[in-house]
Amino acid sequence: MTQLKFIPAIVFAMASISATSSMARESIEVVGSSTVYPFSTVVAERYGRASGKLTPKIESTGSGGGMKLFCSGVGTNYPDITNSSRRMKSSEFKKCQTNGVREVIEVQVGYDGIVIANSVESAPVELSRKDIFLALAAQVPGAAEGELIDNPYTTWNQVNSALPDTAIEVLGPPPTSGTRDAFAELALEGGCKKFAWIKAMKKTDKSAYKALCHTIREDGAYIEAGENDNLIVQKLQANPAALGIFGFSFLDQNADKVQGANIESVEPTFESIADKSYPISRPLYFYVKKAHVGVVPGIEGYLNEFTSERAWGEDGYLAEKGMIPLPLEERRAMAKSTRSLTPMTGNEALK
Repeated sequence: MTQLKFIPAIVFAMASISATSSMARESIEVVGSSTVYPFSTVVAERYGRASGKLTPKIESTGSGGGMKLFCSGVGTNYPDITNSSRRMKSSEFKKCQTNGVREVIEVQVGYDGIVIANSVESAPVELSRKDIFLALAAQVPGAAEGELIDNPYTTWNQVNSALPDTAIEVLGPPPTSGTRDAFAELALEGGCKKFAWIKAMKKTDKSAYKALCHTIREDGAYIEAGENDNLIVQKLQANPAALGIFGFSFLDQNADKVQGANIESVEPTFESIADKSYPISRPLYFYVKKAHVGVVPGIEGYLNEFTSERAWGEDGYLAEKGMIPLPLEERRAMAKSTRSLTPMTGNEALK
């Protein structure tokens, strides 16, 4: 008689889906990034209306939280798709593999800029990445080369004499957010590298370099505002002296309430993010569990809608919502890869 221990893991995964599909759900479940959330929500609504199927359920959990849920297992008790405002990490890919999520489809959907904004009731702000690093890093250079000290700066004027003499108070996303990860990599590290001796650390001690350049201070100058970017916008209205960090799409949708700071003299606009002249821009993704395709109804239709020109094209409805499209050839290649359900190899993931 065949022993259960000899049955391949993939068979258990398939059995799990089969056993639960009849009594589980008839709609797609999507978790993940708060930045990608509004884009996936409008795609879900369009897909539901056009197909006559149930509208996919979209939940904003943050990129890190979404990855954790997505990689926890196969079967209809787990989400089908996770949105992310940064690429999947190699540790997350390995967790997926360990938990039986063997085939993962990566879809890059476009670009977004990370903005630092304040209330339209306040004066516009002009910042450099060096300013951002000195204002928000846990440790900063001291008086002597090679010296590091706990961040002593309490006002923007102390960071840069050209900035106003107002308290450093920045509302931003928590560690589970892809926006936080991307902000640390693009803005904080971008400013950190302006110090030649710190930049040299990347070759001699990469872990120490990353810890220094990516660690945000925890003394109250940076305030974690959760995964709800709308809440940051509301708090900026209530406190005109504060700054907030969120995706360009929220700036675009709330232009009557908040304004984006120029970063190194470049204004955050659709055009400057598209041509990559804006210094703090990043790609956006979602990830699909291939084992759920054909089991949970509608996944292929949702993918086809998201990767259609009417959705993510230059004149598509996602561009109207503030998402910056991929170049045409990249869109065509990504659409082809997505519709053929080509899984990741693992080499794509962030190390």
